[in-house]
Amino acid sequence: MTVATDMSEAIRQLMQDRNMSEELILTTIENTLLAAYKRKFGNADNAIVRFNDDNTEVSILAKKRIVDSDNYYDPISEIELDEARELNPDAEINDELLIEVDPKDFDRGSVQSAKQTAQMSIRDIQKDTLHAEFKDKIGEIIIGYYQRERNGTIFVDLGKIEGKLLKKYQSPREEFHVNDRIKSLIVEVNKNHNGPLEVLLSRTHTDFVRAIFEMEVPEIYDKIVDIHKIVREPGYRTKIAVYSNRDDVDPVGACVGLKGVRIQAVIKELEGEKIDILKYDPDPRKFIKNALSPAEVQEVIILDEDKHQALAVVSESQLSLAIGKQGLNVRLANRLADWNIDVKTDAQFIEMDIATESRRKVSELFGEDYYGEEYTLVSQLPGVDPEAAALLKNSGNDFIEDFLSLSEDELAIIGLSEDQLSKLKNIIEEHIEIVEEEVVEEEELQETFDADVEEEVQTEAEEYECPECGASITVDMSNCPSCGIGLSFEYEEST
Repeated sequence: MTVATDMSEAIRQLMQDRNMSEELILTTIENTLLAAYKRKFGNADNAIVRFNDDNTEVSILAKKRIVDSDNYYDPISEIELDEARELNPDAEINDELLIEVDPKDFDRGSVQSAKQTAQMSIRDIQKDTLHAEFKDKIGEIIIGYYQRERNGTIFVDLGKIEGKLLKKYQSPREEFHVNDRIKSLIVEVNKNHNGPLEVLLSRTHTDFVRAIFEMEVPEIYDKIVDIHKIVREPGYRTKIAVYSNRDDVDPVGACVGLKGVRIQAVIKELEGEKIDILKYDPDPRKFIKNALSPAEVQEVIILDEDKHQALAVVSESQLSLAIGKQGLNVRLANRLADWNIDVKTDAQFIEMDIATESRRKVSELFGEDYYGEEYTLVSQLPGVDPEAAALLKNSGNDFIEDFLSLSEDELAIIGLSEDQLSKLKNIIEEHIEIVEEEVVEEEELQETFDADVEEEVQTEAEEYECPECGASITVDMSNCPSCGIGLSFEYEEST
């Protein structure tokens, strides 16, 4: 005769409703019956639970050792020889018999204890099952429905369990209502001992954007296009760097899609958040240039490679676009490229006092004559003695023009040594083209002025014809230069 049949059927139905495996169902039934046995007889060390071949019936049996009736015996774990031979004629002393327990032996308290054990087992098993299931889904997209909101946290119905979308994991751009469909990323699964399983969801993680792109762009899902890095300011802007190891695949074009259909699907899911898709390049100069998209960068200068400091030069019209609203664009570019990027216009760049070595590198990038006549200060000259430059700067003669105009006495006051002066002049001769102005004495200036005046007077004098030969003569002549005849000029007074 089977025992606890009604109870086992009730537990079966309960577990089937919770979609649990048959193995877990049988384990729970076994634990339940053992709990009832223990409640009735004090311990369950000698109790055995058995199922029939098709697991439709369950029995609980007590294992008892056969003892002599003349000796004291424990009726829970032992049976007298005479009683044992009624069950099995071949029974002998110290043999063990399995005796089925009559269901009437279980009182109300034992049954209630068994039910409580069953409920606890069901909760624990279900929690373990769900924990294992959702633990494997961390980093995946899941779809649920808005159920309720409390203290900023949105509770999402995931079917088997309820997920939590914390306030910090919600985009400031988004707003949900009851029964709204919510697509989110599973970021954390916690099994609480005294509470339900906790599944934390997010719509702000960069992996959420990555998962959306994998859903919308087959090339990313198939690893034809790889995502190098994603940085994001949730609700405002996302930058994603992509690349492909195949020359025939345009990674940016694949993400954008024909007529932008793929990127528009991602933007729609992010409720209109701006997305910059750019190509990753191992060359930091090119990558920084791409990272500042959508701004057009003229040139990128590496200021300190070890400290990852760089300078991006843009036109005046592109400066605000490169920096972005409240510095958002350049801030995301810094995180994407992992460089500290300073953005300057070309005019600001020229005015910057960059170190000599950096200037040399810049000249190599822009061309040998990039700076040309931009050497205005002694301290800017390549190879100049820092001590000599400091002395000139402190004396107020840091400009090259001022230095060249100093007399020997003034140079001596500054404190420059002969060796410093010699080297400094050599550097200036090498890098600066000095144009000497011609100095003209005052007397020479006067003579030149007089000659010019005389020439001008002669040019402006009236000309006449010689009455003898017809040659050209002027009023200052006493003889004709051609025939030698004496000349005399008379003026008629005008009436």
